[in-house]
Amino acid sequence: MGWNKSFKTLIALVLMLCLVPGISLANEETLIPMGDSIGIQMDLSGIYVTSDVKVSQQEWLKKGDIIRQLNGTDTKQLVHFERALQKDSATMILDVLRNGKNETIEADRSLIKRVTPFLKDRTEGTGTLTYVDPESGTYGALGHQIIDSTLQSAPSFEKGAIYLSEISQIKKSSPGIPGYKISSIIDQNNLLGNIQINNVYGIFGHWKKANNKVLAEPLEIMQPFELMIGPAEIYTTVEGSTVEKFTIQITKIEEEQFHILLTDQKLLSKTGGILQGMSGSPVIQNGKFVGAITHMFVDEPEKGAALFLKTMRTNEK
Repeated sequence: MGWNKSFKTLIALVLMLCLVPGISLANEETLIPMGDSIGIQMDLSGIYVTSDVKVSQQEWLKKGDIIRQLNGTDTKQLVHFERALQKDSATMILDVLRNGKNETIEADRSLIKRVTPFLKDRTEGTGTLTYVDPESGTYGALGHQIIDSTLQSAPSFEKGAIYLSEISQIKKSSPGIPGYKISSIIDQNNLLGNIQINNVYGIFGHWKKANNKVLAEPLEIMQPFELMIGPAEIYTTVEGSTVEKFTIQITKIEEEQFHILLTDQKLLSKTGGILQGMSGSPVIQNGKFVGAITHMFVDEPEKGAALFLKTMRTNEK
């Protein structure tokens, strides 16, 4: 009887704890919201052709081709291609990957030397760091996939890294014309983390632990059903390398995303709305970390869409 009474008391206590607001039996997952402007660099999986270019009287390299070899020499980087060009040979044999198929192209020496400006082995860009998880040593950024502007596709890459960047100028957004940040990497020798994944939910990788000293306090991740129409705030960088907080409104809630409206007059006067490069800016409501800005509405740049952090977090692997 004594054991049975204690068991009933325990059950009652558990039920009471579950019903009291703010008390949970399980530890809520937390992440550190960031908002820093980052420079992104990705070394591509080979040399990509960025435009159709003639290499002989009958042959062309096509946009999107990947040059694998030149005269039997592997050309994983532009420097390899340039070295192979220096070898004395009347004709140049190119092994390329085109639309998933291997092809061999014979090129004139005089024409192949003009190809270099139409080749690339790296893609670069700028964005915003969304979160860091010091427990797992990982980070997430952008909230959307990196699409190479020249190739107009998500490129295959060998390796990549993110760096802290500094904003020097801003081209303001206006209806129909997206604005953008003009920024540069502060220290090329001090990477924040590597890039392991580039998918439709963002870029993800390992966080360099030496940077933990700059991290703020973690916030609890908000469940999507907790989000409410109304005021919230974003963390982002619009000047130098300083992360600032700005007010917004949550205007619409959908299954995997929600809509926002910039309301902070200081931010609007400086940017005109959401900028290219603000993707990944953390969204906070009622002290909880709910998501990240991913897109702007071009015709109404003060409006945009954001991805739920739960969705982004689930797809970082």
